[in-house]
Amino acid sequence: MSQFYILTNNANVGKFLPTDDFNPEIMEQPFEMPTKYIIVTGGVLSGLGKGIAAASIGHLLASKLKIIPIKCDGYLNVDPGTMNPFEHGEVFVLDDGGEVDMDFGHYERFFGVTCKSKWNLTMGKVFDMVRKKERRGDYLGKTVQYIPHVTDVIKEHIFEVSREESADLLFVEIGGTVGDIENELFLESMRQMKEDVGRENILYVHLTYVPIPYGVSEQKSKPTQQSVNLLKQRGIFPDIIIGRCSEFLTKEIKTKISNFCDVHRDAVITGLDVEDIYEIPVIFEQEGLPEIIHKKLNIYSPPDLRKWKELVDNIRHPKNEITVAMCGKYTKLEDSYASIIESFNHCTAHLGCKINLKWVETTDLKDTSFMDDIHGIVVPGGFGVRGTEGKIKIIRLARERNIPFLGLCLGLQLAVIEFARNVCNLDGANSTEMDPDTPHPVIDILPEQKEISDKGGTMRLGAYSAVLKEGSLVRSLYGTEEASERHRHRYEVNPEHHSILTENGMVFSGTSRDGRLVEFIELPGLKYFVATQAHPELKSRMEKPAPLFFGFVTACLS
Repeated sequence: MSQFYILTNNANVGKFLPTDDFNPEIMEQPFEMPTKYIIVTGGVLSGLGKGIAAASIGHLLASKLKIIPIKCDGYLNVDPGTMNPFEHGEVFVLDDGGEVDMDFGHYERFFGVTCKSKWNLTMGKVFDMVRKKERRGDYLGKTVQYIPHVTDVIKEHIFEVSREESADLLFVEIGGTVGDIENELFLESMRQMKEDVGRENILYVHLTYVPIPYGVSEQKSKPTQQSVNLLKQRGIFPDIIIGRCSEFLTKEIKTKISNFCDVHRDAVITGLDVEDIYEIPVIFEQEGLPEIIHKKLNIYSPPDLRKWKELVDNIRHPKNEITVAMCGKYTKLEDSYASIIESFNHCTAHLGCKINLKWVETTDLKDTSFMDDIHGIVVPGGFGVRGTEGKIKIIRLARERNIPFLGLCLGLQLAVIEFARNVCNLDGANSTEMDPDTPHPVIDILPEQKEISDKGGTMRLGAYSAVLKEGSLVRSLYGTEEASERHRHRYEVNPEHHSILTENGMVFSGTSRDGRLVEFIELPGLKYFVATQAHPELKSRMEKPAPLFFGFVTACLS
């Protein structure tokens, strides 16, 4: 936790300032500020953007505070790793190998932190912890109940993370909406926390929906009133209400929400619909949200959005425009590729180029005429045989027509298969995932994976370093001798076929230190033909786009 000083002059009584603002004329002895907590809940309907709201608030407070996010999800899965993307959207992978909710992508991109799997608390994890405590005899023979035993485990976990990370400010986002049976125990734990940490050290933010019905042209507060009433029934009284709306909230609607929901009118904030999520911190600052939090939590961490606003302006006013084909099998749910979309937004912010994504479903691909009107092709990650032959066809056309290509995880494996079939003349080359009886298994499962039957958390997961080949395009893009990216896969380029691939012109531009695992490939002589076994989109940031994406977009522009 940070060292703070208390101000003693009359104008600043009760406010705290960090030590780098030290002024001996007005300050006394330093003290250690207790960890502050911001609890974010949502109501009315799912998908309003609690994660983005929490991340945006954190961005505004991160200048002088160490901020740690925790996400509480009500599902009974231990993590989202085994969920179909249509069920849950993208699975976000952390450096430590944790498979977590996609909101952690927003936290990392906005907070500037590297998250840990322990910060994602699912009800599946909670019940597992309770069961283990009961088996050890921790409850001394008592009947184990939801309250206090389950709620105590939730709070103990949160406080443990706070201590381990020495957090100045800890965000807790409660997944789902108020009224969902899945999150009741999390909400009860959050209610209890105000007594555990002190009311002056905790703040509740509630995100709701303010619709404007068609033909009425009037902002309606009733959904917000009902949602807040549900929250109050659970003993939580929000300090700040963020109303998601297609327009800025009027003074009248803010006053009405203030009167009915018992919050100050200034604490009713517009959560405006925007084309780009990176505008949200700017809007929250305009609405005066940082000052409200400073006063309520007795902290001081002023935002500096000058550089951020420049990048947002580049996104809003691009000077160029390209079209990129996203060739996958989860294209009906764009959240399946959320981090890829954000990586392109980061490139737009620095290159001033609007990137139109053309979604191509590859399952039953017959018509490839779309390739006549695009500037580049991305083949993202995925699992299973469905859609793979369509992707291989697209990769071949990209190589033969010299269209910039970026392959991610499965995209690298399919690029190797295509090259093996059509350049190395290995007829029937394939991955043993797609065809266990292929005569040329150029992609094969790791030996240590072959005896594993469980699906969850058993892949090569998390951050791995690769040695980059001197003189390669990939090394020039990273500007370093080694690169660390996050992985999520079981299959690898088969070492038995390394030599035939390289002899025919494929460059292994990045490998594990022992050379056994191929992490990056490229084909020299083409505008841009690069693929990686990793997921570089997971570490892309607004301030620093992922190098492979930046190089790809630059090639598309040329």
